[in-house]
Amino acid sequence: MANLGDIVQKIRSKNAGPFWLTVDIFCGTADAYDHVIAKLPRAAVAKAFGMNTQDIKRFDIADLHVVKFSLPRPHVQGSTLDPDMHGASWAALLAELPLEA
Repeated sequence: MANLGDIVQKIRSKNAGPFWLTVDIFCGTADAYDHVIAKLPRAAVAKAFGMNTQDIKRFDIADLHVVKFSLPRPHVQGSTLDPDMHGASWAALLAELPLEA
């Protein structure tokens, strides 16, 4: 079983305002995109991030071979409890997620 990061071209996470984060999965090819669409449900992403499935929004962008997830920040950006002000470390968590062949 390969990790998501081994299958796709790039995974990027970033700040989407003080209350939201966004994670973009750049699949690179139509085959990789189809694989990610079929094998990466919102529930798996929610579990990886320790969140409720209904709190995560998913956007499949077929023309670009991109899957995008938007999720609420656990703490308001810049607060003393926010360990990642720019939201960049969330991509690494998703890259390590096992994905069935």
